[in-house]
Amino acid sequence: MKHLIYLVFAFVFTFTTAFSQDADSLYMVQHYDLKEYRIPMRDGIELFTVVYTPKDKGSDFPILMNRTCYNASNYTDYQVSRYPSSYLVRDGYILVYQDVRGRYMSDGTFDNMRPNIPGNDPKNKKDIDESSDTWDTIEWLVKNIPNNNGKVGMYGISYPGFYTAAALPDAHPALKASSPQAPISDFFFDDFHHQGAYLQSYTAAFAVFGYQKEGRTREPWYMDKIRRFYENPPADGYDFHLSLGPLKNITEDYHSDNFFWQQIISHPNYDEFWQKRSILPHLEGMRSTYDIRCNITLMTAKSITRMPITVMRCQISISNFLCD
Repeated sequence: MKHLIYLVFAFVFTFTTAFSQDADSLYMVQHYDLKEYRIPMRDGIELFTVVYTPKDKGSDFPILMNRTCYNASNYTDYQVSRYPSSYLVRDGYILVYQDVRGRYMSDGTFDNMRPNIPGNDPKNKKDIDESSDTWDTIEWLVKNIPNNNGKVGMYGISYPGFYTAAALPDAHPALKASSPQAPISDFFFDDFHHQGAYLQSYTAAFAVFGYQKEGRTREPWYMDKIRRFYENPPADGYDFHLSLGPLKNITEDYHSDNFFWQQIISHPNYDEFWQKRSILPHLEGMRSTYDIRCNITLMTAKSITRMPITVMRCQISISNFLCD
């Protein structure tokens, strides 16, 4: 009986999710125009950006942006997959999705948790970080996307949450709201190192972050590296990792050509390499509203028009800071 209940629940959940996504896509087609841009950064690198603008040209709309290392092309062709949410899709925003530097359709070299460089001087063409790339992107968007109200909000979960937080130091004045959700903050203690100890279950995931692509692509370029682990999946993960022996065997058998793995084993302690990749010291002193409850998802209030950047852990009040 329990199995039957689980099957029924799984079917209902899958059907409901698929129906909601189809409804969102149909709404997007009916109410939004889609364009793809290559936005130039101060050093000449171009970042691939997907932009949805409301068909209603009689109003100005705020911009909601998500910067990701996980393929902005997943959100093109009117397939936003309820991200940021079905409510926001219908609430009237310019929706922006961007591949960060070095990923998928964007140019440049990828760097995990690219260190912040204080100052963010647009005239300095060499010192680039995620704050400067976001600054340049926002500058281009507010000047070139029609019917925007000059206000930008950012959001992201996990790694995209880092890119959201990394935009805050020396932020563009048009950035009015930020919602970094469960972001990576200090990589030595997050994800691949949990509280400093290497997390063995993430061994296969290094392929996603440890290879530079050869050119612009909408498809993953590292799948052959992942297949080193999954072509013959082990029956028992514990026995698999136990039989691997010391970490040097992982290097020889799986990750000898992986630059991120080489960084991990070259910096086993919390040294300068890891310290400068922490975004936390650069967020000190910023105004925050941490009392917003994460189980609330519907956004309706649109009353505040002029506010400094407000860092939020949830999306609930992002519209408060963007809409007239």
